[in-house]
Amino acid sequence: MATMVQTMYNLVDTAYIGRLGTAPLAALTFSFPLFFTLVSFNIGMGVGLNSTVSRLLGAGDERAAANTAMHGIACSLLCAIPLFLIAEIFLDPLLTILGAEMEVHKLAGDYMRIIAGGIFLMFPMYAISSIFTAQGDTVTPMKIQFFTLFLNLGLDPLFIFTFKMGIKGAAIATNIALLAGLIQALFYLKRRSALNLGRRTWHLSFATIREIFAIGLPASLAMLMMAIYMMGVNRLIAVYGTDTVAALGLVTRIDSAVIIPMVAFSVALLTLSALFYGAGRLQLLREIIQFAIFVNVSFALSCSLLMFIWPHFFIRFFTDKAEPLRLAATYLRLEILSFPFMAITIAVNRTLQGLGLSLPSLVINGTRLFIVALPLAAIFVIYFKYDFRMVAIAALCGNLTSATIAGLWLKRTLTRIENTRPLQRPLS
Repeated sequence: MATMVQTMYNLVDTAYIGRLGTAPLAALTFSFPLFFTLVSFNIGMGVGLNSTVSRLLGAGDERAAANTAMHGIACSLLCAIPLFLIAEIFLDPLLTILGAEMEVHKLAGDYMRIIAGGIFLMFPMYAISSIFTAQGDTVTPMKIQFFTLFLNLGLDPLFIFTFKMGIKGAAIATNIALLAGLIQALFYLKRRSALNLGRRTWHLSFATIREIFAIGLPASLAMLMMAIYMMGVNRLIAVYGTDTVAALGLVTRIDSAVIIPMVAFSVALLTLSALFYGAGRLQLLREIIQFAIFVNVSFALSCSLLMFIWPHFFIRFFTDKAEPLRLAATYLRLEILSFPFMAITIAVNRTLQGLGLSLPSLVINGTRLFIVALPLAAIFVIYFKYDFRMVAIAALCGNLTSATIAGLWLKRTLTRIENTRPLQRPLS
């Protein structure tokens, strides 16, 4: 649940800004891949921290786990600095490359410049949440993230409509909520963490930093691929006009509402996989993986069914404009076909990261997005000049491919682990 809230900040902004008109909604569509880029690095570094701390706790080394946790917070701030500078320097050219023009370009720039400053609040807050998750405490991160979400939900209308700040107001409200969330996270870290975090535990270790980045950076890059893919798709469909861009943006937000809970559940899977692997409990490892995949796929199928029957019900949360609503509904009915395959891929990727393997998610996501989905979408739109909904069919082909590769990779990895680590020891 805590991970889900990371992207829901943008969903909340979209729900309010959609009432301002098509141009502000299109601006958020162009800004979402950039926002997701920031979230990608944030969640990726959290994955590296979570995996490393969990495996140390599973092995019974609490002192090393505490030292790693403190390194993780420092690493999150180190990542925030270059990302902020890149956003400040290259934001306008990036929006131009993505196809944003005139008013939409200006609105997207106004929003993202303010959001970029908030990464110095977002990154350490999520690192602290990952520290609690690695300890098996998922309630505290949920409290932190839901506090910030509901605060953002209350501040948005105040800044957007009452103060008449429009899209800038949404970004300011988000940053204020993040600041309050970071303060709360620091308070909980001092009072509730089972790890002894302090000067006596801390000692600078470049090996620890490398370990966090060795898993976190590839995880970030795997998610960054999705942001780049969204940028490419936005560029492809920009030729269809502002209404189509806004419609695809609506579907992307709905996608996030389905995907992020699956990612969140899979982060818990990552933690348990790392703990059981570190403790040598290989049978439990297999059982938890099977259960997680079953839950993810069941959730995906349930969402697919509801959205196929009542697509307008979900889209109306974000806009009441007739044309974007119509276009988004027709696209969503094709997009939902990908959800079950995405559920498998997400669960497998997080499992492999929990086992300390960073390469698979890069290969799997790279194949899905840049070898299958995006090239097919470009062929459908540019060469054959098909309807923009064929982008969803291209995505389906990519997701089917990635789920197949992920399943085979996981099966091979588990077999190799069981052959090299046949003995189990009890959890301590």
